[in-house]
Amino acid sequence: MTADTPPLTGQALIADYVRNLDSSPGVYRMLGEKGEVLYVGKARNLRARVSNYARGQGHTARIARMILETRSMMFLTTRTETEALLLEQNLIKQLKPRYNVLLRDDKSFPNILVAKSHPFPQIKKHRGAKSEKGDYYGPFAGAGAVNRTLNQLQRVFLLRNCTDAVFESRTRPCLLFQIKRCSAPCVGRISEADYGALVSDAEQFLKGRSTKIQADLAEQMAVASDAMEFERAAALRDRIKALTAVQSVQAINPRRIAEADIVALHMENGQACVQVFFIRGNQSWGNRDFYPRLGGAESPDEVMQAFLMQFYDNKVPPRMVLLSHGVEDMDLMQSALSERAGRRVVLGVPQRGEKAEMVENALRNARESLARHMSESATQRRLLEGLATALDLPAAPRRIEVYDNSHIMGTNAVGGMIVAGPEGWIKSQYRKFNIKGTEITPGDDFGMMREMLTRRFARLLKEDPDRESEAWPDLLLIDGGAGQVSAVHEIMAEMGVEDIPMVGVAKGQDRDHGKEEFHRFGQRSFALRMNDPVLYFVQRLRDEAHRWAIGTHRAKRAKAVSATPLDEIAGIGAARKRALLAHFGSAKAVSRAAVADLMAVDGISEGLAQKIYDRFRG
Repeated sequence: MTADTPPLTGQALIADYVRNLDSSPGVYRMLGEKGEVLYVGKARNLRARVSNYARGQGHTARIARMILETRSMMFLTTRTETEALLLEQNLIKQLKPRYNVLLRDDKSFPNILVAKSHPFPQIKKHRGAKSEKGDYYGPFAGAGAVNRTLNQLQRVFLLRNCTDAVFESRTRPCLLFQIKRCSAPCVGRISEADYGALVSDAEQFLKGRSTKIQADLAEQMAVASDAMEFERAAALRDRIKALTAVQSVQAINPRRIAEADIVALHMENGQACVQVFFIRGNQSWGNRDFYPRLGGAESPDEVMQAFLMQFYDNKVPPRMVLLSHGVEDMDLMQSALSERAGRRVVLGVPQRGEKAEMVENALRNARESLARHMSESATQRRLLEGLATALDLPAAPRRIEVYDNSHIMGTNAVGGMIVAGPEGWIKSQYRKFNIKGTEITPGDDFGMMREMLTRRFARLLKEDPDRESEAWPDLLLIDGGAGQVSAVHEIMAEMGVEDIPMVGVAKGQDRDHGKEEFHRFGQRSFALRMNDPVLYFVQRLRDEAHRWAIGTHRAKRAKAVSATPLDEIAGIGAARKRALLAHFGSAKAVSRAAVADLMAVDGISEGLAQKIYDRFRG
């Protein structure tokens, strides 16, 4: 190619790459004009797969557009197609290419943890890495499903949910013992062996073996009654009643499916909803819906395959995954999931029986959820268009950022940013700002807003100076009047981002809801009609920002209340702090302790004891 020859693009470029490819399995990336990744794909045979893009026809509009925008390609060969499939999904999650199917809501799911680090195990909700010693049961669809199950376990098995520090500090039973939700092991109302039996029963229940537990309880009640231990018999009777009530509300549970995820996909008008139902121990542990981002014209098997690989990227698949739609290569997908789980995973599309009924139920839920989602999205679009008209914006905003701060007389000051768009709240983009400026006068709302916006936009300018990403807002809403708007305009001007529309929302006359005034820099303030839907929309945006900011402030304040001088000593982490407080009863008692007394606490060496002693007498 000479200097005068224009660079190859599109099909010609891809055909040129094909000449140097072999038949190895691997992953390919299509790159745009600025080096951005347009698409990531995997292939059993790279040469054969990529050559399909070099053909001049037979492509959907989406693929044709992607080929036209391609300016270069990257390739990575693998030993097997399974490796290629796993690598493809890792790259998709990391790079988020425009033309791939993307799973947008992929946060971790909660589990129930039976913590085994204490002689009397605690039962609690757990989310995140499984680093704590104990047995984990899940996943559950959400916090609500976990809380309902924990409530059932408390009623039937009387297990404690208090922390180890609270357990050690109790001198008399708490309210949960009074209402028959705990056996009060903290004050010796039950032996370690008997409590261990309750824990074992609870774990059997979580594994779906409640019928055997009920039979054992009935037998124990009969023995207690014959021995004239009527108080114990009554307690067992109450537990049987609670277990019966639990079983009655679990009538929808499958009889022949012990452990499975049921994944159903419904597509309509270029949008998709995936419903996932979690079955563990023959019990339904809730369901969750997802709305993957589509490029347009994808087939159901393509969407299903992309969803499965991204969904199980950070989760262990169950022993069985039942699908409403098959994928292109079921054996390959089953092999990839099995490799991820470290054991065999069965993948299937059931045609009859209980499994097919469960999939049909999930599919119906997916269809209904997508209809609701599309209706809500249409309403949201109309509100955004109305907002654009009311505020004289050039187009309906795709990303609105709302800022607020919270403090009490300047203490524990925090700022909050919430984000909304065509799909509603974008909670993964919410941000918290601890106000750090030492020059800010306590209670100076202008100063807090300056610090918050400076930090936010300095980072944006550093990470994306050309404003190519979707992280840049189309509209800023500030909780405040003309003074706040003027201050924010000055901040934005200093940073060179004056072109982002910004509006202040003030409470208005008598600070009444419905009499809000809107302020724009250099323009007269105005108000909307009391019954205008756009006004209600702005109120919801402002109230959500206020909720987020005040919640952050309360969390910071609560943390400050529980803080002790022990937090400032190097080498004292959460576990040693708990041990010290449990041993001495309070931080004040720790401060008065001698070195020898401090060394009597588990985990406190002579050197650390001396450091604690010196800290309080320095």
